[in-house]
Amino acid sequence: MSRRWRPYRWALAVALTALSAAPALPEVRSGSDFLSPEMLRQQADEARNPAFFWVEQGRDLFSRKPASDRPACSGCHAEPQQSLRGAATRYPQVDAASGKLLSLEGRIELCRVERQGEPAFGYETVELLSMTAYVASLSRGLPVDVRTDGAAKPYFEAGKAFFERRQGQLNLSCRQCHDDLAGQKLRGDTISHGVGTGYPAYRLEWNDVGSLHRRLRACSLGVRATQFDYGSPEYLALELYLAARARGLPVETPGIRR
Repeated sequence: MSRRWRPYRWALAVALTALSAAPALPEVRSGSDFLSPEMLRQQADEARNPAFFWVEQGRDLFSRKPASDRPACSGCHAEPQQSLRGAATRYPQVDAASGKLLSLEGRIELCRVERQGEPAFGYETVELLSMTAYVASLSRGLPVDVRTDGAAKPYFEAGKAFFERRQGQLNLSCRQCHDDLAGQKLRGDTISHGVGTGYPAYRLEWNDVGSLHRRLRACSLGVRATQFDYGSPEYLALELYLAARARGLPVETPGIRR
């Protein structure tokens, strides 16, 4: 090899070394993998997991006729343990009629308004949290399997961009915490991979059950970035991306988180 090619060979070797030394993308793990053994036992025990109170309320709402005397949810979804088993694994998903991305909460609200002729419950209300927790619990243990192709692709790409974009006064991205620092400690808690497989979940810091969007708003506040509204396009797209990261992991709703 002539001398004039040696610098290029050296530069190529350095580049290949840098690529081989770059850390591989981490295996995304469930938020439950970062809980203490005691919290894991509590989450699995329906008698000790406080979020099951919300599941019970949701079950009652599901079988109750609304004030308009329209059919109850169970009127359309008979034997929900079978008919809705696995439904939550596919959300968020694009609504075929409107082309909009819907979370499980969004689907429940749409059914309530269009099928039952009732006003929407509203995000973070006890009613919507309970209904969502109940419907999601019917898929407990089944793997997340959202679609990210076709009509869902633009939403997935928007969610990925949100996850990777530095934001707020702290100039941090979701990826920096939930990929680069996963497993490390933050204020006594362990940083997880940020998937939402347990939501709606009972968080000890809230002493309450809350939605994934409540947690996303708390993250935005933590980095001093814009807090978007519950059900906003930004958080819906991010929710889809997080669900895609969690593909294959089991639904754990109702989860317990710190």
